[in-house]
Amino acid sequence: MVRERVRLRFAKQGDLRFLGHRDLMRAFERLCRRARLPLHFSEGFHPRPRMSFPLPLALGMAGTDEIVEIELCGAVAVDDLCERLADRAPPGLEIRSAERLAQRRPKARVRHVWYELPLPERTLPGLPERIERLLAARAWPVSRPGRRGSVDLRPLVEELALASGRLTMRLRIDPSGSVSAREVAAELGLPELEHQGVHFTRTAVEIER
Repeated sequence: MVRERVRLRFAKQGDLRFLGHRDLMRAFERLCRRARLPLHFSEGFHPRPRMSFPLPLALGMAGTDEIVEIELCGAVAVDDLCERLADRAPPGLEIRSAERLAQRRPKARVRHVWYELPLPERTLPGLPERIERLLAARAWPVSRPGRRGSVDLRPLVEELALASGRLTMRLRIDPSGSVSAREVAAELGLPELEHQGVHFTRTAVEIER
């Protein structure tokens, strides 16, 4: 049996922001079936298509450069695969590119992620100073509800900037821990803007090469 691994880059936007990770997996399975792709399934009583998302997107967030890796049990031309999926994708799901992976190539490991958050004007006073204070700190311990100890947020925030009313951040994904964009926003004293119709967008997922 010929097995192929492909890595798709896709966008998840609009109402699909409210689609949870499990539902997104099912949506991709249905999409692949509609596109008549030869999916490779796991074994056992409940076989599932072999697909993996290196870093699932949090509920309520949009993503413009997301990754899913899919295993096929037959050869498919990458351009044809991308076109077949794009033609059948539901609104809010955009297939951006497809890449064939070598058989022995390890699964994608995410090293950095970029986020963007548009901010209402009322939240801007004092924010540049709070950003500067966080970036200048040697450590920034953050406690998490229901967990012992704390996590040092500072080394995981590699870039943080405010320009044209938009907050951007580049966060490091470390095997020993990670921090969410929402945690960074909270430490900057920003209110829960998502309840007011403002949402985060993950604009880039950088993986190890």
